[in-house]
Amino acid sequence: MAAPGGRAAARRAGRGGRGAGPRKGGIRRFFTWKRILGTFFGLCLLGIGGFVVLYLLVPIPKGNPIATQQSNVYKYSDGTIMARDGKVNRESVDLSKVPKPVQRCFVAAENKTFYTDSGVDLKGTARGLINTLTGKGTQGGSTITQQYVKNYYLSQEQTVTRKLKELVIALKVDREKTKEDILAGYINTSYYGRGAYGIQAAAQAYYRVDASRLTVEQGAYLAALLQAPSQYDWAVATDTGKRLVKARWNYVLDNMVEQGWLDKGARDRMTFPVPKEPKATPGSEGQKGYLIDLANKQLEQQLMKQQGLSASEAQARVEHQGWTVTLNIDRHKQTALEKAVKAQLTSKLDKKKRKVDGAVQAGAVSVDPRTGRIVALYGGVDYFDHYLSNATRDDYQPASTFKPVILAAALDGGARTQDGTPITPNTVYDGTSKRPVVDHGTKVGFAPENEDDRDYGDITVQTAMNKSVNSVFAQMGVDVGMREVLNVAGRLGMDTAGLKAVPAQTLGSMGASPLQMAGVYATLDNHGRKVTPSIIKSAEQQGRRLQLPDPVGDRVIGREAADTVTSVLTGVVDDGTARTSVRDNPLRGGQPVAGKTGTSDNDKSAWFVGYTPKLVTAVGLFGEDPTTHAQIPLTGATGLIPGTGRINGGGYPAQIWAAYTFGVMDGVTRFDLQTTQGAAVRPSSTPSVTRTPSQTPSHTPSSSPPASPSPSETPSQTPSGTPSQTPSTPPPTAPTATASGSGRPTPPDNPLLPGDGQ
Repeated sequence: MAAPGGRAAARRAGRGGRGAGPRKGGIRRFFTWKRILGTFFGLCLLGIGGFVVLYLLVPIPKGNPIATQQSNVYKYSDGTIMARDGKVNRESVDLSKVPKPVQRCFVAAENKTFYTDSGVDLKGTARGLINTLTGKGTQGGSTITQQYVKNYYLSQEQTVTRKLKELVIALKVDREKTKEDILAGYINTSYYGRGAYGIQAAAQAYYRVDASRLTVEQGAYLAALLQAPSQYDWAVATDTGKRLVKARWNYVLDNMVEQGWLDKGARDRMTFPVPKEPKATPGSEGQKGYLIDLANKQLEQQLMKQQGLSASEAQARVEHQGWTVTLNIDRHKQTALEKAVKAQLTSKLDKKKRKVDGAVQAGAVSVDPRTGRIVALYGGVDYFDHYLSNATRDDYQPASTFKPVILAAALDGGARTQDGTPITPNTVYDGTSKRPVVDHGTKVGFAPENEDDRDYGDITVQTAMNKSVNSVFAQMGVDVGMREVLNVAGRLGMDTAGLKAVPAQTLGSMGASPLQMAGVYATLDNHGRKVTPSIIKSAEQQGRRLQLPDPVGDRVIGREAADTVTSVLTGVVDDGTARTSVRDNPLRGGQPVAGKTGTSDNDKSAWFVGYTPKLVTAVGLFGEDPTTHAQIPLTGATGLIPGTGRINGGGYPAQIWAAYTFGVMDGVTRFDLQTTQGAAVRPSSTPSVTRTPSQTPSHTPSSSPPASPSPSETPSQTPSGTPSQTPSTPPPTAPTATASGSGRPTPPDNPLLPGDGQ
């Protein structure tokens, strides 16, 4: 029989004795399943109640998109008005005038369930709300009805309030309007690029037809275009943009087949409908259109970063939205650049006499390296004649203007040759044309030819830069490591995304624009601090000013490395491929100049990028077939003898640069260089070193005064009044030294002829 009080003792032991289970703490007692579920359902009811209240309180506003459209005003840096962007290009059409298959293109592209849904995508809207709350920016998917509401009733701003209003209004619009009315509103209010609002304006802008005459192929392109009008406009799209819009076009047509709206056989026979060339709008003649385009693009980029807009949303927020944009463009320098291009190049072109003259396109960008401001820009002969800006196009090779980037990577990383010699301006390399590039004794399958297949023998890096010797910089790129070279190129401002780290990149075989190259050289000029050229001085809308980032950023390479590259590049001007056009220019007046020439494979592009302490300007010439837009050689343009009369970087590009830069100089300025290397502090020279083949190139060549041009120097044959493109200079004596990685001596007296590398 249990003792009295045993049950009580057991209960006590069960509660707190040694064999008892764990107690429920205060937090566990608070977060019970009942309370969690009750709270969840309470919040759900609260949310539903709040939405009901919101639904009752938010009316469908009166749509009036045309009244919200205003002309943008663009000003020069001094505040004088440059241009207004004209009235809005918009014309609404009745849906019955748009072919039914074309209507379905837009449904297939944006919202396959459009005809059956309630007008909202709850998952996409929830995703958009979460992105907005967490600062991720880009909106989730939305229906055609929601996009129409955003276009017609609301704004493009990315806020929680706007998204909730969009949801409510979309539900109400879907109840009160027919699907046909909503679709008509959507295709008539959307922005398609080229200043075109609505499908009628878009049909005219891209295909020169009314909306009623659009084909399914054309309709699919316009539907695809809405995702990113600027990026997908075939006339200005990059290779990536063209690939993406073609993929989007295929997606639209495949969806139509899936929905039963298009016959599979008919779809398989369809080919991509390349749009017609765009027509410039009034007020954008001459260079103005190029300036406005770049200002709009940079403004859109800022809106995308700061407000989380998509590319198409940002473009819609900029075009005809009442902005007052003051540019960094200096009217005096802009006029001087235009005059320099005309005097040095376009006045010499005659398309009637020479077909190739019609293929010559020039582009230039001029930047203040201390502030990053774009003070002048040349996009082409006229925005009406050539819609694509040559200043910002990046489809041509920068050629040998890339060589300073390789040297910058070597110097900044303290790189060495494969036999252990530090790479400096005085390091000796083998400049033999077609010399196989070696990676620690193994040939990498790359043996670049120097221009005109010239052999230079053993030369210093300084001389190789002066003469633009391909074989030297190909080997240097492998010595440094091509991944590091591309890494430094990206830090300096080049677009290296997707580039393969292969030795062929040392020839500048990637694409680059004058804008990019001006930024790279401005960063060198600014002692290694990153310069991102900006055309916008200020941008205001309805009294609110957009915050703009400082174009000059942090240091991306060491000052000594940047200053040494600058020092080396003065040798290109004073003792290399740019001496005739720049060094000997009568307007120079003792102004120190650094720069680099470039001539691409098959003479399809020619460059000179040069700078003083106050001004960096990149000038590029591009061979573009005026009909097919294919890249073609510049050889023979302006009457230069085909085969010998190449358009190289030391010719017209350098002449344009010199006429412009020396014409706008405000006194002579000196480089402030923190380096003891390079031509600016140690004159470039021919090294005089004798050693046995077993020695490494770690010796520093002795310096001597640079060789002066012979009085007998004569220009190569050119038309009357056309400056020499390929001056001839008596060769100095080459060294007898073992080149990096070559393992052999080179005979003396190998001629060092001037030449611009490919």
